[in-house]
Amino acid sequence: MVRIDWKEKKNLTMLTDFYELTMSNGYFEHGLKDTIAYFDMFFRKVPDGGGFAIMAGVEQLIEYLKNLRFTPEDIEYLRSKKMFSEEFLKYLENFKFECDVWAIPEGTPIFPNEPIVTVVGPVIQAQFVETMVLLTINHQSLIATKANRIVRAAQGRPVMEFGSRRAQSYDGAVLGARAAYIGGCVGTACTIAERDFGVPAVGTMAHSWVQMFPSEVEAFRAYARTYPDKCVLLVDTYNVLKSGVPNAIKVFKEEIVPRGYRPQGIRIDSGDIAYLSKKARQMLDEAGFKDCKIIASSSLDEYIIRDLLQQGAAVDAFGVGEKLITSSSDPVFGGVYKLVAVQQNGRIIPKIKISENVEKITNPGFKQVYRLYDRETGKAIADVITLHDEVIDDTQPYEIFDPIHTWKRKTVTNFFARKLLVKIFDKGKCIYKSPDIHSIRKYCQEQVNTLWPEVLRFENPHNYYVDLSKPLWNLKQELLNKYGNI
Repeated sequence: MVRIDWKEKKNLTMLTDFYELTMSNGYFEHGLKDTIAYFDMFFRKVPDGGGFAIMAGVEQLIEYLKNLRFTPEDIEYLRSKKMFSEEFLKYLENFKFECDVWAIPEGTPIFPNEPIVTVVGPVIQAQFVETMVLLTINHQSLIATKANRIVRAAQGRPVMEFGSRRAQSYDGAVLGARAAYIGGCVGTACTIAERDFGVPAVGTMAHSWVQMFPSEVEAFRAYARTYPDKCVLLVDTYNVLKSGVPNAIKVFKEEIVPRGYRPQGIRIDSGDIAYLSKKARQMLDEAGFKDCKIIASSSLDEYIIRDLLQQGAAVDAFGVGEKLITSSSDPVFGGVYKLVAVQQNGRIIPKIKISENVEKITNPGFKQVYRLYDRETGKAIADVITLHDEVIDDTQPYEIFDPIHTWKRKTVTNFFARKLLVKIFDKGKCIYKSPDIHSIRKYCQEQVNTLWPEVLRFENPHNYYVDLSKPLWNLKQELLNKYGNI
């Protein structure tokens, strides 16, 4: 049997949209292969109508870019299409990634229309990686964003990711577990995610365990004897209050306490969680097990969790499955990848895409993103997209303005500015070391805490400011005026 190793250096070069290859061949044939192009990845709206998203997937993007190469089998396949010149195929045989790449670090809150990945290099290379840049960042950012919403709904109670069996493919399960941990989950049911990424694996029993024994109490007793120090019992196979909780209490007293341990918890996976948890809590407390946790699962999401807690549910932790791992309420993270400039004779020539849909008009040029923080509170005030060589002087007052409704202006004082885009590749060489997963998760929590509560609302969140610097705004207007009437 072939063992899948999710950490191995996989060659995913041919995981690309076919038009990347037809365009690349065209660039080659028309003498453009060495033209330096600038591409930005950005997204246009936050999933679920939220106030922000969470950046994730950079580590996997790095691994992809490190391993770009065309195998002899790839070349033969492309030759069989009878669409590509032999000179172009020879170029692919000797392909070497030589681009510069910037990305916003994983765990950072991100907002619509700001570049979160920028790729600069020979146009064939910068164009070719579009599919995997989008696939990698879109998926994990989607799941990390959803996980963070669910974790915030739990109000400090642990949330475990339980969705492997409902994920959309192997990568959906494994990398989804990684992203969920970045977003704030404490662990995952996906065992391989701990082996390969260090995401804590958690889990106890299914209903089938209980059904395999002659009675529920015998099933509980067998499990308690096997795992006396980590005993969590699933109490809803038959009847939560009439048999499940009473049998759990019986086994805790007979098998756990006499051995010097305390029961870890019970899990309720069906029924009216609010009602059942309150009754179960009363029964456990009266039996002397006030320290025994109640864990809830059963098709939960942030709204159900919020409602359960508002109804006084006595739940200490949550297991969330398909609605997290698939982000089923809004399963598309709409990142796009657009050409924003080319280089000619050493000069950067900005490019713009114009549309009758205002939200689809791109921001031109080679750019950087600054986040402005209040020095007194540490809270994020706004993001400002600037030209790449601009510097925001945080020792002086700085005026920000709405890029559409330009009369809306604010002068920011007593702030500090931080660049968000970090260089990860220099001429094809990786110069960035990805933090470990636990550091990313901690950083994510810290950065989310810099956002005002109004931005954290689930419904109708405050519109966080993402503004353009004056030079970038002027450049955009110049190009709109130049091309808008063509």
